[in-house]
Amino acid sequence: MRLHAYYRSSTSYRVRIALNLKGLDYEIVPVNLLEAEQRSAAYRQINPFAGVPALEADGRVYAQSMAILEWLDERYPDRPLLPADTEDRFLMRELSLAIATELHAPLNSPVLAYLKHDLGHSRDEVDTWYHHWLAKTLVPLEARLAARGTGDFLFDAPGMFECVLIPQLSNARRFDFDLSAMPHMTRIETACLAHPAFAKAHPDNQPDSPAKA
Repeated sequence: MRLHAYYRSSTSYRVRIALNLKGLDYEIVPVNLLEAEQRSAAYRQINPFAGVPALEADGRVYAQSMAILEWLDERYPDRPLLPADTEDRFLMRELSLAIATELHAPLNSPVLAYLKHDLGHSRDEVDTWYHHWLAKTLVPLEARLAARGTGDFLFDAPGMFECVLIPQLSNARRFDFDLSAMPHMTRIETACLAHPAFAKAHPDNQPDSPAKA
């Protein structure tokens, strides 16, 4: 397997976590988003969506991170990312997709760059935008976790939800978002960051990370 990815991309991060949880071997192929390598003709031949991640496996290329997570669970059913119970699977998907669909679109880097460079917003204004959308989704998500009474993970072991949550919290911390009122979420974060699959997937541990230079 070859994973075309950028070290700080939250969508790349979530797929790295999933691959590690599954115990699968893969090679990282860095795609530098800051230099627009994802928009090159050569890369578009790999992934016409011109984004990361893209996973080469079984003689084809898989794009879109949430679809990749589902494919991984179907193709490699050992160490499942989704629980067996139908209602539990719904909750896992509900919380995962709340993050993936409600937060990724307004908070991804092209949107932030457009706000800053094209529309002329200041860094403080962009941060206000970022915090607004984080709060809109993370506050009700924390309420869901509190109502369930979660422990270290949503269920007995980390799965799809944790794959999506941890990269988003990493981004939230980079933008100085206050997580102090979200104890269930941050407890899950602490447990995950101590897990080898998450440590291996961390942006600082990727071959294209400045921390590796």
